[in-house]
Amino acid sequence: MPTLVVTEVVYLLGTRLGVDAEVRFLGDLASGNLITEPVAAPDWMRIAELVGQYRDLPLGTVDASVIAASERLGVSDIATIDRRHFSVVQSRIGALNLLP
Repeated sequence: MPTLVVTEVVYLLGTRLGVDAEVRFLGDLASGNLITEPVAAPDWMRIAELVGQYRDLPLGTVDASVIAASERLGVSDIATIDRRHFSVVQSRIGALNLLP
């Protein structure tokens, strides 16, 4: 999970579900229950491509970084509450399976 995504998740948890949810998430990161995935150098061009292609959403760098990493890793399962963006984007690996 790229640092940008961790930051956004923590913000959303804190503002929508409260500090307790934020603390649990941070604890899961610290204990290794969740593993972060850095943005790889080649991902940046794909991120730029996606942000430009979906400028009318607007998609944004954070969501585009999730899609670029999922394509690189061949993972179609995306945990998100942002169905508006992820249900529109055409991934290079096919349909994204949005969870939960």
